This record gives sequence, structure tokens and C-alpha cells, in this order.
Amino acid sequence: MPNSPSEPARSPSGAPEAASGEARRVVVRRKGPMLVEGPVEVELEDGSVVSSDRFQVALCTCRRSRRYPWCDTSHRDRA
Repeated sequence: MPNSPSEPARSPSGAPEAASGEARRVVVRRKGPMLVEGPVEVELEDGSVVSSDRFQVALCTCRRSRRYPWCDTSHRDRA
């Protein structure tokens, strides 16, 4: 099973990540953003990295956000 407790965590590039001793909580909503306990670094498709030091961030899953990858609640306009 991918990411089972016996396997090391891997970054989006596939490289093993350093163990921080604490698991991150990710909350997935059906019609909303993905909530991630911070601080976080997000690697985008073009390889650029954006970061946030907030205690929790909302990641856009609908791609309507003008601040992508951060959610700006644009999903509410059409939902």
C-alpha cells in the first residue's frame, strides 16, 4: 500500500522526505478546498515552489482561484 507507515514519506518529486516526527493533517472537502496544517511548501506543475508559514492553509482543488494554489473561495460563485 502506498504511504503505509512502514514506507518513508516521499516528496512530489519522489525523493524521500526527512522525518519530522509529526504527521501533517490534510482535510479533504467534497465541494471546497483541501485544508492542510502548515507551514507548507507546495510544488507546482512547472516546478516552482510556493510556501506559507500559516498554521493552516486552504489549497484550491477546483482551479478557479485567482491566487492558485491558495483557495480564495472562488468555488462558491458557481457551486
